[in-house]
Amino acid sequence: MRFSSIDVLRMVAIFVMVIVHFAENLSGVIVPITGLGAPIFIFLSGLSYRLWVYGLESKGTREEDISKRSIRRALFIIGTGFAFNLVVWLPEDLFNWDVLTFIGFFFFFLNGMRRLPVAIPILTAVLVVLISPILRVILDYPAYWENRYFEYDLILSDVFIGFVSTGYFPVFPWIAYSLGGLSTGVWVLKPIRGLNDSDKALLDKRITSRVIRVGLSLLAASGILLISRSYLPVPIGTRLLGGWTMFPPSTEYVIATIGWALTAYGFMHLLVDRPIESPRIKGFLSVAKTFSRYSLTIYVLHHFVHLWPMWIYAIVKGEEPTLYWQKMMPLAYSIPFAFVFLIGCYFILRKLGPDRRWGIEGWMRWLCD
Repeated sequence: MRFSSIDVLRMVAIFVMVIVHFAENLSGVIVPITGLGAPIFIFLSGLSYRLWVYGLESKGTREEDISKRSIRRALFIIGTGFAFNLVVWLPEDLFNWDVLTFIGFFFFFLNGMRRLPVAIPILTAVLVVLISPILRVILDYPAYWENRYFEYDLILSDVFIGFVSTGYFPVFPWIAYSLGGLSTGVWVLKPIRGLNDSDKALLDKRITSRVIRVGLSLLAASGILLISRSYLPVPIGTRLLGGWTMFPPSTEYVIATIGWALTAYGFMHLLVDRPIESPRIKGFLSVAKTFSRYSLTIYVLHHFVHLWPMWIYAIVKGEEPTLYWQKMMPLAYSIPFAFVFLIGCYFILRKLGPDRRWGIEGWMRWLCD
């Protein structure tokens, strides 16, 4: 089973992350769309996992085999994440807990959560959002971010604390996005039997409309919290809330970006997950499919393309490898560079074929499935 809505939103997420990383890492500029790509990318990972499991169940795959495949995929992505940190960010950032190591962990976690009633993942996500700011206070989050990036000592306690709460993408609160995607998959994508096509379409529209309403409600709640924050007692306004920040992911940010993911998916599901006759829209969906199928590969590759030249240039000049980080070029060059990279990726991947399995995704399926 494949849904164009997931392809489109995953393409949007990868575009946002590439543009943001090129602008920040090459030019030291935080662009306005910063913080909007990773949440929907992780949300879609949870949604896609649920869809993948439904596909295996429809083929009669045993529960034991689904769990084994989930665990193998988890180990593969975690291993890829550590290799990525080692090669791209250099050995000192091996345990910075990037997106890939987090996604690998949630495969373990969702393998257990998928068997529970949908209310349990939802309740868990709510508790995670509420507990996360308290954990950051207890674990002294600012002490790990004194220079605006995650720093730790290579000791077990710091590595574990980074994984739980203080790293780039720690379990608290990022697992809430995966649980949101998993729950949305149960609501919207669960196979429905015993209904004719018109009744299925009507039910699907009603359920998706509820997803959109939940998403809009979360966006509104976040806006209210942002506006009222300055009027609340200091412990609540500065510790439990915190304004609009991705590092650390404040309560307002998490609520809003989960709401954005739900709303965007709901509208896109209604718009493109149906028979479409327009050649232009079909062409656009074909582009989205290409980027979506290779999203992990593009995520890893774009770091090599824009970071390695900086490291190599500094080493050749006999300087510290990270000397030119965030000051390599002005924004007027880094943003076009990002689009050139994306366009190049499209033509290369299109040449390989959108339905073929190359790169990280192909290796994962070959080794794990």
